[in-house]
Amino acid sequence: MKQFVAFCVLALIFFVSENANAQPVAQAYPTKQVRIVVPYPPGGPTDLMARLLSQKLSERLGQTFYVENVAGASGAVGAGQVAKSTPDGSNLLVVTNDFAVASVTTTGLPYDPVKNFTPVSIIAASPQVIAVHPSVPAKTMKELVALISVEPDKYNYAALGIGFGQLSAERLFRLGLKQDKLVRIPFNGAAPAVSATLSGQTQIIYMGLPPVVPHLESEKLRALAVTSSQRSDVLPAVPTLAESGFTNQNAELQIGMVAPAGTPKDIVALLQKEIGDIIKLPEVRKTLDTLSFRPVASTPEEFGKRISEDIAIWQDVMKELNIKPN
Repeated sequence: MKQFVAFCVLALIFFVSENANAQPVAQAYPTKQVRIVVPYPPGGPTDLMARLLSQKLSERLGQTFYVENVAGASGAVGAGQVAKSTPDGSNLLVVTNDFAVASVTTTGLPYDPVKNFTPVSIIAASPQVIAVHPSVPAKTMKELVALISVEPDKYNYAALGIGFGQLSAERLFRLGLKQDKLVRIPFNGAAPAVSATLSGQTQIIYMGLPPVVPHLESEKLRALAVTSSQRSDVLPAVPTLAESGFTNQNAELQIGMVAPAGTPKDIVALLQKEIGDIIKLPEVRKTLDTLSFRPVASTPEEFGKRISEDIAIWQDVMKELNIKPN
């Protein structure tokens, strides 16, 4: 009997000793409120996605997740804040492609997208769309190129002025379509770009789906192609650029989540799993459909690879187009 008691005591000491040296487990997270930084103003797709996630994460993990908009310098201000925060999962950042693109278009960034952050997951993605005013007779991309080639001074196109929107648009029109004479009209936001195309001030628009889809449905604009590798469920009748004869032009807007570098792997794994489960919920899928996004829920490794690939791709595009960092 004494030997049995001694054995139990030794086993208990061993168990306590081993667990004292173990790393904190994910089940203990979160122990306090979690701030999700959106580095853009309220109201856009990134903000809406973050708020949807914060609500569901709060419900599922029993702690408050809240969104804080920290806009400025095309997302650099908010990203810089999170980069410097304690890597304990209490500060997260929701980003778009510009998170990586800014590292090649902008000098003096307060963060490095690879060194200062740990990828969590690509949450969802949506293609860009090339659409025209009804006065433009082209029904396909090849017809549009033919029109521009004959009368290049007659046409221009609306696109976002900086970052991912600018580079992906210029890569298409200048490198893919070989239309150097086509003038790009830069806009600071989607709303004024869409308005200009609706009025005919710009004849062509290169833009994300959410602000354009309502005008495609009302036939105030006509879609010619989308920039994803597969057709969009939102516009199933619209071909991809590859189907239209223009390859290597994939350019989906991706929304993802990152954490400060050094965030424990178990916390990252928990967040990635929760994101995957959340975007499968029927009410969330419905919201994604409304926003013209498809669910992704990548692994951290897949997201990290995507960030590195984006940096390399857009560095090459800038060199080819002779665009200098700001």
